[in-house]
Amino acid sequence: MKNIIVPIDFSEESLNGLRLAIHFANRFSSRVQMVYVQKYPSEMGRIGYEEEKKNALQKFELLKQEYAPKLHKPELLEYIVKKGKIFREVVNQAQAFDNSVIVCSTHGASGFEELFIGSNALKIVSASDLPVITIRHGSVAREVKTIVLPIDSSNETRQKLPLTAQVAAAFDAEVHVLGLTTTESDDIENKVAAYCKQVCEYLKDHGVRYKLERQKGRDVTSTAISYALDVEADLISIMTEQNDSLADIVLGTAAQHMLNKSPIPVLSVTPKEIFILGSFRTSGAPY
Repeated sequence: MKNIIVPIDFSEESLNGLRLAIHFANRFSSRVQMVYVQKYPSEMGRIGYEEEKKNALQKFELLKQEYAPKLHKPELLEYIVKKGKIFREVVNQAQAFDNSVIVCSTHGASGFEELFIGSNALKIVSASDLPVITIRHGSVAREVKTIVLPIDSSNETRQKLPLTAQVAAAFDAEVHVLGLTTTESDDIENKVAAYCKQVCEYLKDHGVRYKLERQKGRDVTSTAISYALDVEADLISIMTEQNDSLADIVLGTAAQHMLNKSPIPVLSVTPKEIFILGSFRTSGAPY
């Protein structure tokens, strides 16, 4: 998490993403880069395009004056104005750096209309293979004290564990391992129990405080959010389920529901590959 990319449209909601990014940056000694994306000049005329860019640069300077002193190193708050498809340019900017994450609000206005409104709010998560932290309406917590880590029966469910553990260690947070099932199947119950045991052992080995909870419900998203609210969690960590299609990149239903419904910030991690022989290792990446 050495580089944090924050899409900005200068609305109050998008600034919540910046505030959250600064909290994380101060824990990880990260650089924060704000990104504003313009539509192509042909869509709005050259004069309007240049005026929009000038206004964006002026607003960025004001944001630097206000927020740079809040960062661990003020000079590490940067900004850039790009042009093109908004969600794609934000993702491209993040992919230009090593160890990057994207932090953004799921609501906004004006220039980021296409990114933040309706189902298009999910495009930035769908199009990125980098971790994304999203925040909805409301104030931004200064600390991350409690993290909910839902665990289901999918092979990919544990892939979010290493990054979640890093965040927990950085904030000295407690991780609530939440084993979730939706059926009465003994096989599924046993599989989730085994995964939870592995996760708890990993957290213990890495010196991260944790609690284990098992719950059953018809809707895993609602169950996870309800539990997170009960324990006053500051972050929920999930895997996205993404499928490539000829037309677009599609975000799985459960991830969509979590991002749309959760009043708590959500850390979304994209699955890389399925686990090999049930171990915590994929493509050379330690788990």
